[in-house]
Amino acid sequence: MLKIAAIYVNMTDLKSDSRHGVSLLYLREDELRRGIELLFFGYRDFISESDAELAALGLGRAHHRALHFIGRKPDLPVAELLAILKITKQSLGRVLKDLAAAGFVEQKQGRRDRRQRLLRLTEQGEALHAKLLTGQRTRIARAFREAGPEAVAGFRKVLAGLISESERTRVLAMIGQGP
Repeated sequence: MLKIAAIYVNMTDLKSDSRHGVSLLYLREDELRRGIELLFFGYRDFISESDAELAALGLGRAHHRALHFIGRKPDLPVAELLAILKITKQSLGRVLKDLAAAGFVEQKQGRRDRRQRLLRLTEQGEALHAKLLTGQRTRIARAFREAGPEAVAGFRKVLAGLISESERTRVLAMIGQGP
């Protein structure tokens, strides 16, 4: 039987945190569950247009993630992409094989280390990456605009807090957000 962990907090602590003067009612089990579900549904819809576009090409979300990070940093070493995606070499090999066969990604040897494989989008890959990014940029820009700057800052803090502590500094530096 699956057990659901609950956060047990003194009810007086839930009402307010006098140190910060804020309500902590959002830490109740029902509010935590609501946050989790909003994250699931938000991600589902955020990725839905890209999923459909990629499915028509016989590609999926793993391909999308690889395209995104290769497009973000041309000549990305395979080892760095492995560290970003946290998937096995075998899984990444299949993804890269599919992307190369479809004409979206090309590989070349490193200049200093000929064993190193550097990844870059082809012209066709750049066009697909731009198309996928445009839909997502539109959706997130609308959501940010509706929420306002304080909510966006809070949202970024929440998302950063979801990243494991061991990875957080590296990831925030990579995306240009800083700690």
